[in-house]
Amino acid sequence: MAEERLPEKSAIPLFPGVLLRGVLMGAADIVPGVSGGTMAFITGIYHRLISAITAFDLTLLRCVFAGRWREAFERTDAAFLATLLLGIAISVFSLARSISSLLETQPLLLWSFFFGLILASALVLIRHVSQWTMTAVAGLLLGAVFAAGVGLSPAFALPIAPWSFFVAGFFAICAMILPGISGSFILVLLGMYPAVLAAIETLELVSMGLFATGAASGLLVFSRLLSYLLSEHHSPTLATLTGFLCGSLLVVWPWKTVPGDTGAVFPISPQHYGELFGDSQLMICTVLIILGFIAVWLLESRWGGLER
Repeated sequence: MAEERLPEKSAIPLFPGVLLRGVLMGAADIVPGVSGGTMAFITGIYHRLISAITAFDLTLLRCVFAGRWREAFERTDAAFLATLLLGIAISVFSLARSISSLLETQPLLLWSFFFGLILASALVLIRHVSQWTMTAVAGLLLGAVFAAGVGLSPAFALPIAPWSFFVAGFFAICAMILPGISGSFILVLLGMYPAVLAAIETLELVSMGLFATGAASGLLVFSRLLSYLLSEHHSPTLATLTGFLCGSLLVVWPWKTVPGDTGAVFPISPQHYGELFGDSQLMICTVLIILGFIAVWLLESRWGGLER
């Protein structure tokens, strides 16, 4: 199969186009269960992002040490990455406190909106799978089972120590660039989500630096594997990513319960939720699911064609 031709680097205006995409990615990455990689894909910059990350290699180091700064700048698509990171940073620092508050005070409403986002994202992603071979179907099923299993697993807590921030950053970033696998949820599973969010809110520079170092290390390692899979096994890889999204729908399903003391989370029906906890807010949650669904399709119709 002929690979998709990537857009020219100048095809996407840095301001406000890439900046806004960064804001969307940052907002998604804050919420456990929602992936910034999903936002990157549906807004048409996913392949460019992976290509830019994989450009950080030995050749780049040689350019830097030789003083060939212009070549190094162009090789890494630095303007694109810097603008995207600025958007992510703006979103993370401005929304961390409010989203944390919403998760505590209005979890049903927040999860409902993101359920609609991910449902539409799965349908968008599945349209990009050009060949449905047995391998692609197997990838879809395995991806769904894996994402659901990870998302519904009980959490275990790492000790709050400097090395824990590095480890959390390393594994969370791998999930953040995968559509359907939430880096924030990996932090929840590791028991590091409150600590990382608190470090961002209070500007604990040492903890933030260790987390960023771990994230950079994981990004450089994992992005190369993902780039190879997208290049050599495009349809099976996209099918697997679609499976991740489908499986994560169980994670962001608004109505959940934690039976017993296992720590595992299970989705239940709105009616059952109402019987256990009171008002299920079904009407407004349904409206928010529809709004999230529409938001993704508007984003995809506006930007999703950039990498076709």
